[in-house]
Amino acid sequence: MSTNAVPVFKLYGETRHWPTPDLLHWESIPERSELHDWKIQPHRHADLLHLLHLTAGHVSLELEGSLRSYAAPLIIIVPAMSIHGFHFSPDTLGHIITLAKPLTERLEERLEHRSDVLSRPIAHTLKRVHHAQRIATLVEQLGEEYRHPAPGRDRMLEALTEALFIELSRLAPKPSPSGGTRAPRRQERGLIHLQNYQALIEEQFRQQPSIEKFAEQLGMTSAHLNLLCRRLANRSALQLLHERLLLEAKRQLTYTNMTVAQVADSLGFSEPAYFTRFFKRLTGLAPRNFRRRQPEARP
Repeated sequence: MSTNAVPVFKLYGETRHWPTPDLLHWESIPERSELHDWKIQPHRHADLLHLLHLTAGHVSLELEGSLRSYAAPLIIIVPAMSIHGFHFSPDTLGHIITLAKPLTERLEERLEHRSDVLSRPIAHTLKRVHHAQRIATLVEQLGEEYRHPAPGRDRMLEALTEALFIELSRLAPKPSPSGGTRAPRRQERGLIHLQNYQALIEEQFRQQPSIEKFAEQLGMTSAHLNLLCRRLANRSALQLLHERLLLEAKRQLTYTNMTVAQVADSLGFSEPAYFTRFFKRLTGLAPRNFRRRQPEARP
């Protein structure tokens, strides 16, 4: 199956919008996979990282063209753009944690030389009891914080996620030395361009540059950038920018006491009314109504 033929999903096994103002999403594996007869067809994500933690059962894992079976206890890391599919046994227990790109990038900075754990698709069988227990404890603490919002939730979720990936980096085998350099294939060059565009979005989304300006920074035309985003991320360049703006708007409405006008101004909207229309068009809710529906997680 060619990379272009693989569907691009926004969350685990489906195409719905990112459902939370948090930078991560936590749920049980049976909760989602049971709806799909325990099988998730091969797919990829343009800007999400998956971490699966299995405590019971087994899985047939398709990861970057390789098909293998694994038994719990098990950790699977699926970076953005990695093609992956799962077929779980019906007795599978465990959880899946999905990280949005802004959190992944922050973790890369903090983990420094350990950050390769975020970029390599891999499955780890947890053979040592103390490793399995430590990882299970961190996953459960993440779930507890995710399910029961409290003041400081945002920082606690990030701190627990960082601790979890530090623990995982201790398990990861060292990458083998390269056997030489080669020119990147066309598909790889496209992925690099997409990653560079996503990095520019992260740096500049509050200023809302035009797609033409983004394309100029990347050394390509806006038409080429749009084609690239649609081919690899199944969204236009503008949609990717708008998704990042929307995520930040949700976070500020949930975790701060900023007024709607202050949120609008911080995100580069010239008028609060324009921001309100933007937010309602993408969520179906006015910003104030969205804020009222959020659990108590603000300071």
